[in-house]
Amino acid sequence: MRTIDWVDGAVELIDQTLLPGRLEVRRIATVEDLVDAIQTLAVRGAPALGVAGAYGVALAAKQHQGDGLRAAVNLVTNARPTAVNLARGARRAAARLPEGFDAVLAEADALRDEEIAASAAMATRGADLLTELCGAAPRVLTHCNTGALAAVVGGTALGVVAELHRRGTLGPVIASETRPLLQGARLTAWELGRLGVDFRVSVDGAGPFLMARGEVDAVVLGADRICGNGDTVNKVGTYAHALGARRAGIPFVVVAPESTVDVDTATGADVEIEDRAGAEVISGAPAVNPAFDVTPHDLVTAIVTDRRTIRLDRGERV
Repeated sequence: MRTIDWVDGAVELIDQTLLPGRLEVRRIATVEDLVDAIQTLAVRGAPALGVAGAYGVALAAKQHQGDGLRAAVNLVTNARPTAVNLARGARRAAARLPEGFDAVLAEADALRDEEIAASAAMATRGADLLTELCGAAPRVLTHCNTGALAAVVGGTALGVVAELHRRGTLGPVIASETRPLLQGARLTAWELGRLGVDFRVSVDGAGPFLMARGEVDAVVLGADRICGNGDTVNKVGTYAHALGARRAGIPFVVVAPESTVDVDTATGADVEIEDRAGAEVISGAPAVNPAFDVTPHDLVTAIVTDRRTIRLDRGERV
């Protein structure tokens, strides 16, 4: 099942807010409803958001003309600020607008198919790297959700985990719960269960201690934006895991498609970090709720994309 697709004139997507309790496909026929789905995290994950951006432009082309079309495209492009894929997917599809709706939809479909192919390539490349770095049956910790839900099919970091599992060379997995919306405890646990992987869920703050205690061989996770210097923007909590991995002396591997690499953004300091409503964290008290954090490049062992493996620990450049 694809996380997001174009079916009979509308976008269909798995509503991730309902998982794991209910698997429901939501049909979306307007730009406004798609933007709502993006902002409420019914669809999320960098590759899936890129596809959502492109299909959002297709919806806009179907609904609007003139100034209304431009406004609708901007609405999709700017629905969430941090992940580069959303705006990149929208702009790529929007470049075909002068050719008409069919050309826009063809471009969106092409982006979808590229992300599907990228997932397969990352799975192989990442599994090979982890085997090289850790030997047989690595025990992996992952954070947030990076499976098919985040990437149409397959996945980024969780795609690597799935590939190791298929090879019979995966140790137990720890899924960090990922506060405050529990993408790890809800979504990653759901996907790992469906794959038949041996896993446990941990609270976010336990990760570095579990590494120090020798229960983790590698940290493997995704990214919402990889900057020109290798700084990685990912779900908040990633930076703490990177610090824990460095202290424990274990690899910290980022798996993301080339579509997430943003060489035009020099460093993580240049990225607008989305702050979400405090009510996601607590009610009745002030809260600070950044959705993402920045992991400096010097804490990253390697970046695996669908096209290459970049060994930052050896001085290789993005």
